[in-house]
Amino acid sequence: MYSGYIGKLIEELEKLPGIGNKSAERLAFHIIGMPKDRADKLSKAITEAKEHICYCSQCCTLTDREICSVCADEYRDHSTIMVVENSRDQAAYEKTGKYKGVYHVLHGAISPMLGIGPADIRLKELIVRLEGDVKEVIIATNPSLEGEATAMYISKLIKPTGIKVTRIASGVPVGGDLEYIDEVTLLRALDGRVEL
Repeated sequence: MYSGYIGKLIEELEKLPGIGNKSAERLAFHIIGMPKDRADKLSKAITEAKEHICYCSQCCTLTDREICSVCADEYRDHSTIMVVENSRDQAAYEKTGKYKGVYHVLHGAISPMLGIGPADIRLKELIVRLEGDVKEVIIATNPSLEGEATAMYISKLIKPTGIKVTRIASGVPVGGDLEYIDEVTLLRALDGRVEL
C-alpha cells in the first residue's frame, strides 16, 4: 500500500515481535512526524545499543560492561544462583527488591518442537559457574512445557554435584478467580501450600 521509504519503514517495524501491520503503520507515521532531533536520538539509541550491549561474562545477561552490575556487586550472595530464561525475567525479579543472590540467564528454553536443545542455550556457562562456591541453584524458568523441560534437565545435571537445587513455586495468581485457572496450576498451588 505504501511505497518507498514509508513502506520500507513499516516493513522493518513489522518484523519486531508483537508488532502487526496496523501497529507498524502507527509507529512509522509517529516516527515520521517526530522532530528531526528526536528521530535522530531514537536512531542513535538503537545504533549505540547494538554496538555496546554484550553478554555479562559471568551470568550472560545483557549489559554494556564486561561484568553486569549484579555480578559486580560484592554485597550480593554469589553462592545462590537464580536461573532465568531471559534478561526480562531477571529484571522482573530485580524489581521486587527482595532477591539478594545472583542470576544466570539462559537466553531460551529447551524446546524439541522448535529444535532448541541444551546446546542452544547458555547451560555450559552455568556448569562452569558451579565449579565455584555455589550452595544453591534456584530454577526460575517459566511454568510452560519448555520451561518445565528445561528445569528438569538442569536439575538432573546439577543434583549429582551435591548443590541444592530448588524450583520457584507456582500457583494461583493474586486476584485470580479459581474457576478460570487450569488444573495443573491448581494442583501446584495445592502442593505448594503453606501453613498460616
